[in-house]
Amino acid sequence: MTKDESLKKEDTEGTLENEEEEDPILKFKKDLENKENEIADLSNKIARLQADFVNYKRRAEKDREQSIGYGIESMVLNLLPIIDNFQRALDAHEDKDNGFYTGIKMIERQLVQLLEDNQVTEVPSKGEIFDPNYHNAVSMIESEEESGVIVEVLQKGYQIKDKVIRPSMVIVSK
Repeated sequence: MTKDESLKKEDTEGTLENEEEEDPILKFKKDLENKENEIADLSNKIARLQADFVNYKRRAEKDREQSIGYGIESMVLNLLPIIDNFQRALDAHEDKDNGFYTGIKMIERQLVQLLEDNQVTEVPSKGEIFDPNYHNAVSMIESEEESGVIVEVLQKGYQIKDKVIRPSMVIVSK
């Protein structure tokens, strides 16, 4: 190959490369492809941000409900001894027709209603089978009842929904 031929070949190859680089259609296609990739990336980022926001809202709502639940539980635990004392006073009072007895009974009913309004319920105990998740056995006695049945409740237990906040103190049959 002569020197002139090799120069022509180099010029021809260089020209083709330059034509491809300068070709507006090719440049437009590359730009379009880059923009489409950028749009896809931004769409993915937006979808992730939306999912993160939904998860954040869900977590915040759950935290709020737990905080309210803890507040109710704390208040109820402080209120239960007062209700217990009202119930003991009612059981000990002999004159059930007395106005004082009636007033105390009304207050006790209001306190129990307050518990029920906050989804606090009494743990079923007397006559039930002993369950250590709900009951605290302080004694066992001989009884005509089947073994493991609660025969006496010394202190009522309470639960909020399915969570026991105070187990019942009970006596169980042998």
